[in-house]
Amino acid sequence: MAKDLSRVLRVADQIQRELATLIQNEMGDPRLRLVTLTGVEVTRDYSHAKVFFSVLNEVESAQLAREGLEHASGFLRSQLAGRIKLRVIPQLHFVYDESIERGVRLSKLIDEAVGKI
Repeated sequence: MAKDLSRVLRVADQIQRELATLIQNEMGDPRLRLVTLTGVEVTRDYSHAKVFFSVLNEVESAQLAREGLEHASGFLRSQLAGRIKLRVIPQLHFVYDESIERGVRLSKLIDEAVGKI
């Protein structure tokens, strides 16, 4: 059981590295310029992968980035098939990761609160 979980984690890590390389080097879509992949979760049967991403600027561009990623998902999946040795290449589901934005917002609130003391 633990062996299966560690393999799933290794595969998720490899998918994240490969997708990051593909997005950075192979994609010409301007919507994807400021995209950072923050994590990947793969189901145990490798049929689906949640790909978490963040964008360096506004939340509005997160929606554009998601549209760009979804538009490119077929290409990304076909490229993964040539780079990763799996019987099944997972369907890619892109999820905006709000944790960085939330951290910045909390940090600003803390700075404001400390400034009022």
